[in-house]
Amino acid sequence: MTTSVHGPAEASPASPASPRSRRALVAGSVGNFIEWYEFGVYGYFATIIAANFFTPEGGSDVEALVKTYASFALAFFFRPVGAALFGRVGDRIGRRPTLIIVVLLMTGATTLIGLLPTYATLGSAAPWLLTLLRAVQGLSAGGEFGGAVSIMTEFAPPGRRGLYGSWQSFTVALGLLGGAATAAVLATVLTADQLDSWGWRVPFLLTLPMGLGALWLRLRLDETPAFLQDREERTASAGSPADATRPADGTRPAGATTRETVKAIALGAGRLMGWSAAGYTFLVVMPSYLQSVLDATFRQALIATVVANLGFAAAIIPAGALSDRIGRRAVMTSGAVLAAVLAFPLLNVLQDASVPAAAKGFAVLAAGAVVGLMAGPGPAMLAEMFPTHVRYTGLGLAYALSNAVFSGCAGLIITETIKRTGNIDIPAYYVGAVCAVSVFALATLRGDDHRRALRDR
Repeated sequence: MTTSVHGPAEASPASPASPRSRRALVAGSVGNFIEWYEFGVYGYFATIIAANFFTPEGGSDVEALVKTYASFALAFFFRPVGAALFGRVGDRIGRRPTLIIVVLLMTGATTLIGLLPTYATLGSAAPWLLTLLRAVQGLSAGGEFGGAVSIMTEFAPPGRRGLYGSWQSFTVALGLLGGAATAAVLATVLTADQLDSWGWRVPFLLTLPMGLGALWLRLRLDETPAFLQDREERTASAGSPADATRPADGTRPAGATTRETVKAIALGAGRLMGWSAAGYTFLVVMPSYLQSVLDATFRQALIATVVANLGFAAAIIPAGALSDRIGRRAVMTSGAVLAAVLAFPLLNVLQDASVPAAAKGFAVLAAGAVVGLMAGPGPAMLAEMFPTHVRYTGLGLAYALSNAVFSGCAGLIITETIKRTGNIDIPAYYVGAVCAVSVFALATLRGDDHRRALRDR
């Protein structure tokens, strides 16, 4: 892609945040929280959802879990469609109206899951309706990331883009923690029968008030200056051949070509694949793995997941801020290398029944923190790859494609492979291999990208 930027490189010192910047941070973050809260809840209750929607008489529990994760993966494969659809809208009519639409879709689909009749009530139509709602969630989630990161980074003061972008990842952690906490509370106050029959619906229904709060925040959101400037230049260029925004030779300012944008999307997905694979393996798939493979109880699995997500959350914002000082490449590559190297030792600690609970707790905490090293700088890194007129679409598609392949399929790949091979080390093989490949893509980052202004062409 071309290398033009908004004016000169940014100065190193960070500038103070304005009220509009802080408002953009909150409005962008809240949608991510809801999205990942729901995806976390679906993962944490995967075994219960499997029993309610995918287990007709005669079906095995493992078969039902595989079908549940297939539905889980399907939603991820609708993310690129949503990223392309809503990204195009967001790059043409604005970040603000598009983010309002996607939060409404996410809230509606998630609330309906909480009201959906089960297989016992509706028969074979129940899993199909669940899958349809998951597809709608995938579409809206695909449009969420690109818009949220665009407004966070486009409103970010100079020298603080990594910090601002890291809030997107931080609210992912908060969403997963919120889902885990809700599941843990329900597992504590309800009996197993109550949880299986109606308790699992409560977390999905809680999305409705959260979504209404997110809608109120986004209605008060301003459009980003970068988008307004780009729209003004495009309008002036289209309306006046001799417009002053053109260079002296009378040609239009060159933007990124379709080929350059596609290349950047593929490279961005490669840079994120380690984060996607390690994040979903350690933070979302882990509960079902601990229960179905290591015979942990539902509560033990949830506690382990909460600890892992605490490590993840604790590392994200420091990693984003550090990347503003030493660069995105150094921080994200460190995370990918550590994930690849530590995958087997961390998993072996969990598998060994003689290892004390404290050591296992430290292992899952460390696993989460390693993912945080990649997640903190990731949003800003993507925003810096695309010019304003394709930023929403480009970074949204890169993120959605990476998540569709390496996050959405994680549960399905791991569960099905363990089922076929009996090898309980499959999660470590998966994380190690994907993170090793991601290191090579991250090595192509320039060391000074964090000091450059966002591109406009």
